[in-house]
Amino acid sequence: MKTRRTNFWLVTLVLMLLIPSSALYSQDKPERPKYVVVTTMHWNMDMEDFDMDTWKSMEKEVMDKVTRKNEHIISAGYYLHSFTADNTELLYVHTYPSWDAIDKAVLRNEELRKLAWPDDAKRKDFFKKLGSHYANMHSDEIYAPMDGAKILTEKPTKDLVLYVRKSHFAFPEDGSKKEFDAFYKEYIENVFHKNQYIKGYYPNVHAWGADKTEFVEAFYLDSLDDLDDMLKNNGELFKKHWADEGKRKAFEEKAKRYFTAYHGDYIYTYVSGI
Repeated sequence: MKTRRTNFWLVTLVLMLLIPSSALYSQDKPERPKYVVVTTMHWNMDMEDFDMDTWKSMEKEVMDKVTRKNEHIISAGYYLHSFTADNTELLYVHTYPSWDAIDKAVLRNEELRKLAWPDDAKRKDFFKKLGSHYANMHSDEIYAPMDGAKILTEKPTKDLVLYVRKSHFAFPEDGSKKEFDAFYKEYIENVFHKNQYIKGYYPNVHAWGADKTEFVEAFYLDSLDDLDDMLKNNGELFKKHWADEGKRKAFEEKAKRYFTAYHGDYIYTYVSGI
């Protein structure tokens, strides 16, 4: 089995990729997140009286009274399983302006909860009921946004399809940050940014968690039908920009050196109205 050595240029590359992109919406807070925390939670499948509208209402109340008032949090949102390996999972994605802000946000959340529900008994009952929707198990991954995002122009007023592609860096020993930056920038500007079906595109690299090779791309679409159209249009735009077949193949050969042959696809539903 061929092994690859992580050399100095790789460390430099990863550090330089930790460039903050804009917040989820261009008209949201002016801060640009440096870290994206993805908390994977699971529904309590033993909850007999589960009601989706009740869950949404309770989480919206927390979002309005706590999360949106927390100055250490830039944005937050919920994503439900659509086509993934686990039908019980849902994602809570929250973004922060700094590493310190992650810890500060936890303390501030507790303060805001007490302000919103000053009665201890009522506060305890509310969060006990809300917590009963979830299983005890959860996991956290922290990512660093890359430059080159295609920002959603406004906050969605309807549920959106979130297509997530998880690729893995291959770290070629003869690679360079300059080469990676050049082909990556050229591709996203001439393909993803010009694709009419992609409402938003957010690339992220691993910052803390289980797999340092992860490269996570999130695509916001209006519908599942648009997913097929997006993939088709990506191919058309790619051939349009690299019209010469020889140059197109040369680009593909160059780019694939930086990624393994493995990637995973996941589809979630962005929950609007929370």
